[in-house]
Amino acid sequence: MGDSVEKNVKVKVGMGEFVFKLDNILAKRKISKNKMMRDTETDFKVIQRIATGTITRIDIYVLARICDYLDCNMSDIIEYHHI
Repeated sequence: MGDSVEKNVKVKVGMGEFVFKLDNILAKRKISKNKMMRDTETDFKVIQRIATGTITRIDIYVLARICDYLDCNMSDIIEYHHI
């Protein structure tokens, strides 16, 4: 029963949906949002909005910092699926 539960957030937009996976990747790597905020010099509110799917615009430089920090691709953090 120690398996982690996926914490992906799905947000419907137009004819598709975004899947926000930041909380999941942070939990798997045991990294807090506060630590990532400090290490990437990214505003906590921006990290929180990406994690909860409440962000409406994404700065590509912020996204690049997060991907570099987590050594991952953008699709590991955010995906878009046409439905």
